[in-house]
Amino acid sequence: MPILESARRVIRIEREALFELENRIGSNFETAVNTILQSNGRVIVTGMGKSGAIAKKIVSTFASTGTTSYFLHPAEGLHGDIGMVHKNDVVIAISKSGETEELLHILPALKRLDVPIIVMTGNPDSTLAKNAFVSLDISVKEEACPHDLAPTASTTVTLVIGDALAVALLEARGFSANDFALLHPGGSLGKKLLMRVSDLMETDTKLPFCYPEDKMRKAVIEMAHKRGICPIVNREMILQGVLTTGDLNRLIESNDNFMNIDVVNVMNTAPKIIQHDALAAIAYKEMEKHRVIAMPVVSKNNKLVGVIHLHDLMQQGISA
Repeated sequence: MPILESARRVIRIEREALFELENRIGSNFETAVNTILQSNGRVIVTGMGKSGAIAKKIVSTFASTGTTSYFLHPAEGLHGDIGMVHKNDVVIAISKSGETEELLHILPALKRLDVPIIVMTGNPDSTLAKNAFVSLDISVKEEACPHDLAPTASTTVTLVIGDALAVALLEARGFSANDFALLHPGGSLGKKLLMRVSDLMETDTKLPFCYPEDKMRKAVIEMAHKRGICPIVNREMILQGVLTTGDLNRLIESNDNFMNIDVVNVMNTAPKIIQHDALAAIAYKEMEKHRVIAMPVVSKNNKLVGVIHLHDLMQQGISA
C-alpha cells in the first residue's frame, strides 16, 4: 500500500473510533468523574505495556491540571508497590482485554483496600470490568494496525478518555489559568502563564510622558529618546491620552509648523491601554489585535505606571 494511502487509512480509522467514542460516552463517565471528585485521596493509574504508557501520560495530565495522581506498575505492585495505594485513593486500571494477568493478580489486594476501581476496557464482560466500581468502554471496531493486532486506535481512544477526565475534573474544580501557571513555572509556557506586564514594562526615568499643555516639541523629544510613544497625563499622572509615531507622521504631513502646537490638540484621547497586573501574553494579544507596538500601562485608577513594548515581549518569548 502506498505510504500516504496507508497514513490516511490510519488517521481515518482512529478518527472514526473517536467519533464512535463521542457518541457512546454517557453516565458511566459522569460516575467516574464524580467518584474522583468525592475522593479525599489520589488517583492511582495502572496498566501494562502500551496501556501502561498511556497510563503514564494520563497521570502526567492529571498532575498538571490539579488532580494528584501516580502511576503504579502492576508487576511491581505484586512486589510491594501496592503499598502506595491508600484507602482514600481511586484506582484507574487500563486493559483492552480486561484480562491482563498482572492487573488480575493485584485485583484482590485492591479489593481488600476497598478503593473504588475505575476500569478502562474494551471488554465489558471481562473480569476487570465485572470487579469495577465503574467501567469505561474503550472498545474499537478495528485497530489501525493492518493485522488488527498492535494497539493503535484503542490506545488513542484511551488517551482521549483520559484527557476528557482531566478536563472534566479541571472544570469541576474551577482550576484556573493561575493555578495552571503555578504548576508550570519553567520554559516558554511558564513565561506565558506567569509573567505579568509589570515584569516587563518601562518605568521611572525610562517612562515617557507629557502634560496636555506641553508643546509638541517636548513630546517629540520624549518620543525620540524613549522609543516612539508618549502618554499624556495630568499632574496626578492620570492618563489623558497618548501620542505615537503614527500621530506624529500624520501631523507632519498636514502642518509644517507643528512644534508649538499644544499636545492636547494632537493626542489620541481613547488609546489602547493595559492593566499593570495583566498577563504579558494578554498584552501581546492586544497589541497584535490593534496593530500597535507599545501601550501605556495603568493601575486600577487609570494612573500611568509604565509603558510596555511589543519588542520586549517578543524578546522574552511571549506570544498570544
